[in-house]
Amino acid sequence: MAKEGDKKQPRSPGGPPETPAKAPGAGEGAAGRDEKEPEKLSETRFSRLRKKKDMPGGLWLKCESCGQMIYRKELEEKGRVCPSCDFHFTLPGSERIGQVLDEGSWEERFANLRTLDRLDFKDQVPYLEKVRKAEERTAHAEALLCGTGSIEGRAIVLAVLDFSFMGGSMGEVVGEKIALATELARAQKKPLVIFTGSGGARMHEGVLSLMQMAKTSAALAEFYDGGGYSICVLTHPTTGGVTASFASVCDITLAEPGALIGFAGPRVIATTLKQELPPGFQRAEFLLEKGQIDRIVRRAELRPTLARRRDFGRGPRAEPPTNSR
Repeated sequence: MAKEGDKKQPRSPGGPPETPAKAPGAGEGAAGRDEKEPEKLSETRFSRLRKKKDMPGGLWLKCESCGQMIYRKELEEKGRVCPSCDFHFTLPGSERIGQVLDEGSWEERFANLRTLDRLDFKDQVPYLEKVRKAEERTAHAEALLCGTGSIEGRAIVLAVLDFSFMGGSMGEVVGEKIALATELARAQKKPLVIFTGSGGARMHEGVLSLMQMAKTSAALAEFYDGGGYSICVLTHPTTGGVTASFASVCDITLAEPGALIGFAGPRVIATTLKQELPPGFQRAEFLLEKGQIDRIVRRAELRPTLARRRDFGRGPRAEPPTNSR
């Protein structure tokens, strides 16, 4: 029998007896921990967000060809060539010069030439303002870098189109620099090597940009008639008025693997012809098969290849190297 003073616990119908009430203060530690848990969780989440926010951006790049994520430092160590599929990324002009020429041999020429807005071109952003922003971003005054240097001890005149400067587009200054480069090569009796990477003529300059197609082609023809020797390396992408002028009229035409080379874009051509284009259309491999270019050269092999092709020049252009390594 239950003694007096014992209290029966109320039972709910069909259920266990209710849990007796805890003494004051009992379980406060557990309750306190429960109350602090959301706070700790919140702090953990914020700390993770802070870590992600503090992590520098641009450490990884996605390959345009295979979609593989590439560590930027690894890509730069491989000369901006995808380690998975061998896709050749577009190189900034300064990096191109550093990769091709002997160290310390580069001497820039005609760097003081500046763009003029002869047509007073109006857009959402004024033309000269676009040029100024491109100049600040690339530290160059125009899309073409021109100068002298050497490849494995062989002296050359070098012209490099920088795609990062307004898409390497050709305006009056680019056309003038190509013409001056041919004159410099002729005066110094050196071969001319040109690297192209361009979207074509610069439409901000209207017909004046289109006139550079005839000007540059005529300059190279005169250089050739005077005994000059020229090599052009087509890189991704080379299109429009650049392809249709000086990029296609040099003595030897090389290209990097997978480079897009053509005048109009594939979609424009397919729409105009109303038919499906063949696989690989306008890529370097397709053009090599059709005979438009002479050879495809991987970036890692460009220096020795250019050094050998440079020696194909005749007369003083084939003088023995002075400081060959």
